[in-house]
Amino acid sequence: QPADQPSAEMEESSVRRSLETLCQELNMDEQPAAEAMDNFTAIWDTYTLEGEVVHWLACALYAACRKGSTPTVGKGLMEGNCVSLTRILRCAKLSLIQFFSKMRKWADMSNLSQDFRLRMDRLERNFEVSTVIFRKFEPIFRDMFVNPQGCEAPRQPRSRKHRRLPCHITDVFKFCWTLFVFTKGNFRMIGDDLVNSYHLLLCCLDLVFGNALLCANRKELINPGFRGQRARQQAPHLLTAPPCVLEKLCELHDGLVVEAKGIKQHYFKPYIHKLFHKQILKGNETLFTEIKAINREYEEYVLTAGDFDERVFLGADADEEIGTPRKFVQERVASQAAAQRDGQQLEKGCQTPVLEGRRPATFRSASAAPHLNRIIRSLARLWRTEEVIKPFDSGVLYLSCSRDPTDSILARVKTLGQTFREQYTNNSEDTPGSHIDFAESRWKLAEILYHKVLENVLVQETKRLQGRDMSVLLEQDIFHCSLMACCLEVVLFSYSSQRTFPWIISVFKLPPFYFFKVIEVFIRSEEGLSRDMVKHLNAIEEQVLESRAWASDSALWSALEAAGGKVPMVEEVSSLT
Repeated sequence: QPADQPSAEMEESSVRRSLETLCQELNMDEQPAAEAMDNFTAIWDTYTLEGEVVHWLACALYAACRKGSTPTVGKGLMEGNCVSLTRILRCAKLSLIQFFSKMRKWADMSNLSQDFRLRMDRLERNFEVSTVIFRKFEPIFRDMFVNPQGCEAPRQPRSRKHRRLPCHITDVFKFCWTLFVFTKGNFRMIGDDLVNSYHLLLCCLDLVFGNALLCANRKELINPGFRGQRARQQAPHLLTAPPCVLEKLCELHDGLVVEAKGIKQHYFKPYIHKLFHKQILKGNETLFTEIKAINREYEEYVLTAGDFDERVFLGADADEEIGTPRKFVQERVASQAAAQRDGQQLEKGCQTPVLEGRRPATFRSASAAPHLNRIIRSLARLWRTEEVIKPFDSGVLYLSCSRDPTDSILARVKTLGQTFREQYTNNSEDTPGSHIDFAESRWKLAEILYHKVLENVLVQETKRLQGRDMSVLLEQDIFHCSLMACCLEVVLFSYSSQRTFPWIISVFKLPPFYFFKVIEVFIRSEEGLSRDMVKHLNAIEEQVLESRAWASDSALWSALEAAGGKVPMVEEVSSLT
């Protein structure tokens, strides 16, 4: 034992030197550094930490930094100590994906608060969304503007007396992304929502495109092959009204016009007006004259919120800092293309980072978003063209029921809709309330899906039961509530919303047992479900079977009692195995 003591002391001394070096590079205050060292020492003595010590020190430092607050002039107290996550990771040479993996383990080992864990979940979710969005951003930008790759920026003259050079296409590329991440960071209901973020990106591209088009000397920035430009050039009011290509962008790049316009009207335009009022953006709402200030404001936001700097995607070292080398992504895409040529059925979608230790259903890939999801696109088309046929319009209800349930169905749907809108727009501990327009659009799609599935269920059940009267089934509130809840779950999952199971059953006060019973009926009745969607619904079934159905207040017990059934004792089950 005494022989090991010098070795332990040397290890501790080495750790302290690593921490001191890290803190010097970050210009860290003494208090969080001392707290990080104390926490690290306690974990070091208890657990075996795999990998580089400096990576675990970065986790300890980040946790210590986010606990405090810093007084500032004019802004009161700022959360944290003005050290961004991105700087910590760069100094520790730790990629974002590695950080999230290690931080989850660190949170368990050091027993961090639930509030901190929720913050980390939101941060990780935000990173996942931004990774997908940036991969969408690059090809859309190249479609609208000249390709920034290969375009060398003009050199600034050495003379002190010179005119400031106009912004280069690479500046436009960086500004558009920075404007997007800065705006997204100020709206929690957008930041970690894949679909809302995508439509916000389209709004930013639309605004920047309008600026370039209105500026007579900057039309060389625009791709002459962009199909949205030709439509704008034919408009007689081009010089009197700001050009808008948002609808065309949705058409060309799989957006939903209703969603994009909602984001623009309720979030983006008011926020842009606010930026001009504060002189963060200069010029007017249609023409920028100064765009550098947006970088300074975003840097302040990153330091205040403790988020990672999402401009990391623009850097030359983005692959290493993020932890997803593009070579790997390209090889994976190429292998998928080869597999499709061989006849294998692979799901279409963006390649998202594989995060160690995450369940596949936790993060919905871009293929689950409405701009790539078959069922949501078909529902949106039905909504736009008003082609949806309700069971009582097609006469299915009258053929399968001896009593007309139309009025009760409509009244029930109206009540459920009011409950959903109210809860969807309310703030909760984990999720901020959304605008009523988004609640309306989600509800409208779910209502269309509900009538579509209800008609399919009636047709199938009537055939299966050989014409038996369906009035008894259609008069049960619990059946309709369960079916509508399942439709809403599908829509919310498709929109990559955080309000997924068990959120919807808590809104409708629906016992999990009844929700479980309708899932199989739903899957059998709707052919347009994607593989991701079926997996998600199956995961809910497993969750109910594993735990929720056996709660003391579960409806399963009353159902067993009503059926005259008897639950076997543990000893009886054990004797059979």
